[in-house]
Amino acid sequence: MMRLDKFLSSQNICSRKEAAKLVREKRVAVNGVIAARSDMKTDPERDIIEVDGEAVAYRKYLYIMMNKPQGVLSASSDRSAPTVIDLLPDDLKRRGLFPAGRLDKDTTGLLIITDDGDFAHKMLAPKSEVYKLYRAQLDKPLSDKGKASLETGVTLADGTRFRPARISFNNENDRTDVFAEISEGKYHEIKRMFAFVGCEVEKLQRIRVGNLSLDENLLPGEVRLISEKELKSIFSGHNS
Repeated sequence: MMRLDKFLSSQNICSRKEAAKLVREKRVAVNGVIAARSDMKTDPERDIIEVDGEAVAYRKYLYIMMNKPQGVLSASSDRSAPTVIDLLPDDLKRRGLFPAGRLDKDTTGLLIITDDGDFAHKMLAPKSEVYKLYRAQLDKPLSDKGKASLETGVTLADGTRFRPARISFNNENDRTDVFAEISEGKYHEIKRMFAFVGCEVEKLQRIRVGNLSLDENLLPGEVRLISEKELKSIFSGHNS
């Protein structure tokens, strides 16, 4: 059960203070009956709540796909730089949203924003083995030896171990344009593993998480909601 004013606030209809005003103006109905109090208890899963005659679709959690642009932090808030949360349109902003799995400031592509902590934990947990596909532009061609090393798994001088990656090329004749698929999310993992084999990543984009691909219709900075079917595809595995 949830207070009516809290429900309206959680669904980005208005603030809790504004909800009380809407109720006083008799603009809110619950199951066809004009609401008498803003603190009345409602069941969002079952009750039909209307504002100005329009039903409010209840979303317990939000799952948002963003095409993250360069120069934006994967964080909920920051005083010194814009964050991915700052880019959200007003109708999708609500308390508790965070990026599920960070992308570096200069990395672009698929980012999932949610307020469902259990979902994020499951997606990011190594045991879930949710592979993330990146497209990297390198400063020099990746050698056969370097490719083999990454596919075997590498250990850096500081002892950091990276699991085997799946490596392929967008065009076999251009070995600077590389696809890398990994199941971890360690700090700067893609950049560090390519540096280990003598290549610098000049440009990096994430294009898939599990079987959820970046929507090609989203321009940098644009977002859309993720469907239930797409959410399930994240955990459906990817065999390449």
